[in-house]
Amino acid sequence: MEHAIIGSGAIGSAIATQFARAGIDVQVANSRGPASLGELSGRLGHRIKPTTVEQALQADVVFLAVPFASVAEVLAGVTNWQERILVDATNAVEFPSFRPIDLDGRLSTQVVSELAAGARVVKAFNTLPAAVLASDPRQHGGRRALFLSGDAPTANAKITDLMDALGFSGIDLGPIDQGGQLQHFGGPLMVHNLIQY
Repeated sequence: MEHAIIGSGAIGSAIATQFARAGIDVQVANSRGPASLGELSGRLGHRIKPTTVEQALQADVVFLAVPFASVAEVLAGVTNWQERILVDATNAVEFPSFRPIDLDGRLSTQVVSELAAGARVVKAFNTLPAAVLASDPRQHGGRRALFLSGDAPTANAKITDLMDALGFSGIDLGPIDQGGQLQHFGGPLMVHNLIQY
């Protein structure tokens, strides 16, 4: 199964760090092109495969780790996801004010789902600060908890298994309209660094 991360900022790099630590290959792309990813791949090792956004969008599991304002432009590159998995690691935040973006009552992942026709969208990897997300998930005999939600149980199960392979303890919160409320920026599960034993 091919994995790809779109976005090489703080969150994208943190996710890439975990793939490298676990010895799992992952493609990484950003808006500046593969040549700009030399430092990241040099630091993290041969498991990091710089590529283009267009190529990354074709992977079996795609992590979306770009600023929320860029989501529509990135996802415009695919007209039908054909039930591939899109992991939404974004947060709908205005910069530099760091305030929630007004989405007229919708969750940010519902917006992402509308822009990704045919995708099985899973909200995950968005609740921890990047430095914590990048650190070793195995702590004091336990594993750092990561939350996920999604409307396709089979996709949720695959991402839970991937979290386990990366060293985390994945906790499935169910459908997006339920679990997504808890993970949404400003929700009760944001920034909680929990260890499961």
